[in-house]
Amino acid sequence: MSGSGGTARCGPELASPAGIEAQTCVMTGGGETWARAYYRNTSGAELRSVITLMGPDGRTVELHCVLAAHDEPGSCETPRGTSAGGPDAYAAVAEYAGAGPVEEAPLLLRAGSDRAPGAVD
Repeated sequence: MSGSGGTARCGPELASPAGIEAQTCVMTGGGETWARAYYRNTSGAELRSVITLMGPDGRTVELHCVLAAHDEPGSCETPRGTSAGGPDAYAAVAEYAGAGPVEEAPLLLRAGSDRAPGAVD
């Protein structure tokens, strides 16, 4: 799923039985770092995603995205920020959940830029 737009350090492509496929990457280029999540929503329903970029010294950037209910691939990315260390100093995680109140929406998938646990049963 990964594409162009800088140097990417991506985690594995993951899929959930609920109908979401995703891959999350830490992107670097031009002295900047950002997170990008690639996804495909085959669930037939609108979903929500939160992508978080975690950097050195506890700095984080978080972005909320809405995934339309269609089978087309898409991506969501955090704003770019000045790099404060190499790409290995950063990690990114994208979490995908159903629409509705945050407290009630089930977590469908968690995809990280590192080889971490993914699908939620």
